[in-house]
Amino acid sequence: MATIFPRDRFASLLGGAADAGSFSARRTARPDDLRLEVTDIGPITLPVSVRQAKELCLIGRPARFGKGEQTLLDAKVRDTWQVPKSRVKIDKRRWNVTLRHVLERLRADLGLPEGCELTAEFHAMLVYAPGQFFAPHQDSEKADGMIGTLVVTLPSAATGGVLVVEHAGQTATYRSSKESLSFVAFYADCRHHVRPVTSGYRVVLTYNLLLKGDSVAAAAGRTDPRLTAELAECLNQHFGDSDEPARLVYLLDHEYTQRGLGWARLKGDDASRAALVRAAALAADCEVALALAEVHEQWIAEDAEPNGRYWDDDDGDETEEDGDYELQELIESTTSLDCWLDEGDEATPTSLIVYDDEVCATTPTADLSPHASSYEGYLGNYGNTLERWYRRAAIVVWPRRWAFAIRAQASPMWALDRLADLVRAGDVAEARDAAAMLAPFWSVVAKANAEQMLGKALTVAHDLDEPGTAAMLLTPFQIEMLGRSHAAALARVAVRYGDSWTRELVDVWFGRDRPAYLASQQQRAVWLESLPAVCDALCETPEDGVSVGRLLSAAAWTPLRESVDRTLRYPAPSHRHAALSELGPAVAGLLLSTANLAAADLRDEMVAFLSVDNDDLLVCAMSALRAAHTASRATRAAAGLDVVSRHCAARLATRLARPIRSADDWSIELPAGCHCELCQTLDAFLTDKARRSFEWPLAEQRRRHVHARIDQHELPVRHQTRRSGRPYTLVLTKTEALFAREREARQRDQTDLAWLDRTSDAR
Repeated sequence: MATIFPRDRFASLLGGAADAGSFSARRTARPDDLRLEVTDIGPITLPVSVRQAKELCLIGRPARFGKGEQTLLDAKVRDTWQVPKSRVKIDKRRWNVTLRHVLERLRADLGLPEGCELTAEFHAMLVYAPGQFFAPHQDSEKADGMIGTLVVTLPSAATGGVLVVEHAGQTATYRSSKESLSFVAFYADCRHHVRPVTSGYRVVLTYNLLLKGDSVAAAAGRTDPRLTAELAECLNQHFGDSDEPARLVYLLDHEYTQRGLGWARLKGDDASRAALVRAAALAADCEVALALAEVHEQWIAEDAEPNGRYWDDDDGDETEEDGDYELQELIESTTSLDCWLDEGDEATPTSLIVYDDEVCATTPTADLSPHASSYEGYLGNYGNTLERWYRRAAIVVWPRRWAFAIRAQASPMWALDRLADLVRAGDVAEARDAAAMLAPFWSVVAKANAEQMLGKALTVAHDLDEPGTAAMLLTPFQIEMLGRSHAAALARVAVRYGDSWTRELVDVWFGRDRPAYLASQQQRAVWLESLPAVCDALCETPEDGVSVGRLLSAAAWTPLRESVDRTLRYPAPSHRHAALSELGPAVAGLLLSTANLAAADLRDEMVAFLSVDNDDLLVCAMSALRAAHTASRATRAAAGLDVVSRHCAARLATRLARPIRSADDWSIELPAGCHCELCQTLDAFLTDKARRSFEWPLAEQRRRHVHARIDQHELPVRHQTRRSGRPYTLVLTKTEALFAREREARQRDQTDLAWLDRTSDAR
């Protein structure tokens, strides 16, 4: 017998307790209840005549549609006429009475409890001519409090133009009436479309449906005490006596935006279920929050049989197969919470992965319409795979004893604020106990908003006065996040916990035991340029900020020197020189920091490194000098840049003193590397001053090796294969680029030396 987990029973009980509400509903009214007039046309008679419908089309304009943040015009998606809202005049005295009665019935049809009220806000007048339609889409929330859409179809002799609304695997189809006003209401997250009109004209008024009142509070008065007790027992069984923070995440049926998320605006069955969950949580000594969830599913899928979609011109019935793919087996499912509404009325962003054994739902996710999908085709062991992403609202429940930890996982910034509040209130012991709860997950959740949290984390770490907990709070951050504004707090923390503790923290921030990726190297270089400002601020702190600055500078030099050394080994000169030039500003930043800190030992080590006789390293040194040139002369001297400048000037002068290559000197130096017999032959050809070409019979693999040596070092040699005879012949030809490159290099040296000669550092 299969095990029934408490969370699954919890979802099943909620499913059986839902009100008999629907995602869409229809009501009708007499045409006499609507008196409508359009400027330049006059009163609109009902049923709408073909003549008046054509007049409406003449004053209308193509209707636009929303896609994300954009408003687009595309007749392949939405093909209908929209009459300017300013031209539409409705006699509200009688119409408002009709609307009020209809909306009260629709409220009940949609499963919203008594005590709530639906109101309608006029949005647009639309006219669908023969052949016009609206492709499947989902409405956006156009106003605060909007939970759905109301479509009022005016009576006419039109055929086709059927409105189809879909949700949770169910479909409702609505046809217009020839004699009555038709009112169709549906929730805003429902996908819907309008089939093409086959004859006549379909004229509609669309309204935003707004909810007044608190839907969950209204439903709370009807909760069944026995059912509440059963749900509470499920919660107790789910959480048990766990020593680690635990949650239950119940996925609701409807989708909400961050703007529309709120207990008071839950839709239909969501509202009645939420009322039960809140009552059960109270009975089980638990707390609850609302969240927005994204569910990612990966399925094994097969291509469906060829199919199509069509609309029968006679009766409007739709024939549609089950889509383009048939789902076979679920490979994996991941649920993440990306928005959280706990205390207060505003939802705040979060980034939190929840595990399968924490999640339950009454309606399976696969029954809903995905927000996005991707069909990957054959993927090795899995065959054809289909990925789908869904957006659902969720109620998160947790035991009250784990309140701080659960909220901290959702909002690390909130956790730091709470710890700071406790310290300010004098509850340092309670703050330490609360902070200790963060240890199992803090390194993961803190990274999402780390850059905004560092200053607050430094302050809290200091105030807790507990070195282990302080280190845990600060470990997730990286050195690139440290700015001038953090200097004072960092100095205070360093003084409180000592040199050894601070050195360990700095090592972690610099990425000890963490892979160095290109993106982080670029961020590190930018941070090193800002390091002088950080060190300035550290020197101004009442605490011993100078020692902290020296620690940062020393820790920065080792990985920076390693980056330069790695770059010097790049085989291609163009790549090597570009990368060395990019590192120059970082080198300058670190050198200028040694001046601020009077760190003579580090300065001398860096200057000695830059002053070796290496033509490639000269590129980095010149880039550093240019980057530091805006600093004062005294600061440059204190940073040792005057020594670097004199070295560069001497090195450039020596290079320029070399004789210019004669026109008949075709010798090329092959950089050190391989010493095989092929490379020895290649070297002999390259160093021959008189020889410009070389025909060399070689097998394919041997030709490839020679090609690689030439291309790898960007040698000015053209290599071609003459494909005749066996083996083919590799033809090598030295090119005029040999002379052009030397002229360009000489011009760069002259420019650099002239620049140095204009600066005081070179004299």
